[in-house]
Amino acid sequence: MATKSSKIDRRQFLKASISAVVSLAVVGSAAYYFKAKETLKSKGLLRPPGSRAEDDFLFSCIKCGLCVQICPVHAIKLADWNDGLAYGTPFIDPNVQACDFSCDAIQCAETCPTAAIDFQIFKHAGNEAVAPLYKKYPDGRFPKSINPFEVQITAMRSADKIGLAEIPEPKQCLAYHGHGYKGTLGHGNSGELRPPGKTERIKIEETQVNKEICDLCVEYCPLGNEAIVLDKIEEGKFLPKVKDGCVGCGVCQMVCPTNPVAIVVKPVDKKPQFNV
Repeated sequence: MATKSSKIDRRQFLKASISAVVSLAVVGSAAYYFKAKETLKSKGLLRPPGSRAEDDFLFSCIKCGLCVQICPVHAIKLADWNDGLAYGTPFIDPNVQACDFSCDAIQCAETCPTAAIDFQIFKHAGNEAVAPLYKKYPDGRFPKSINPFEVQITAMRSADKIGLAEIPEPKQCLAYHGHGYKGTLGHGNSGELRPPGKTERIKIEETQVNKEICDLCVEYCPLGNEAIVLDKIEEGKFLPKVKDGCVGCGVCQMVCPTNPVAIVVKPVDKKPQFNV
């Protein structure tokens, strides 16, 4: 028959064991958290327009997937289990499908229930852009040459920089050699986009192009010459020049016909809005 002291010893042993297991779990979770953060930074996930700084984003995103469902071109995907703390959070892979802004309203931000993707950025930019028009035409009777909706959505597209296009190896670019391109748009991907000035979307793999000098990244950029232009570097040679207006939508990367692509979009580091 067990004595009273032996029962106490067993009870203390169990308590100590449970405490040790919990402590190891906490330490392990903390180590995993910091390791995951470093992994995320090194992988560089491109977040949807309006997304908060990475730490803020991870704490505020509830992984509901509404942004994925509402994106008309299916540009937003959910991170896989091997993405650490980012598992289940939305990101964009321009190699597969860029954000072409063809929703005209940044719907992913509109639908986000926690403002991990913050629509206020775009609302403020749109309102600021049209305010002078309503001041000039207070009755709302605008000339036919002025479409306040177009003014608003143009400002909204430029409101948030999620990335920046780069040409890491100029010799990979066809224009650098003065070469044109004839064939299917893109580099074998099956995405879609709405070309600037058009109302209908086109499928990348079904669109044939014939360029004397390749400038597809410039032609299809939703922000136009504010974001990227083709610069002449010497006689017969050209190179895309990325300007301050680039927001990192990824369309240039999606339509680039070289493999590997000559132009890539890298995420930008945003300033945190919360202390986390």
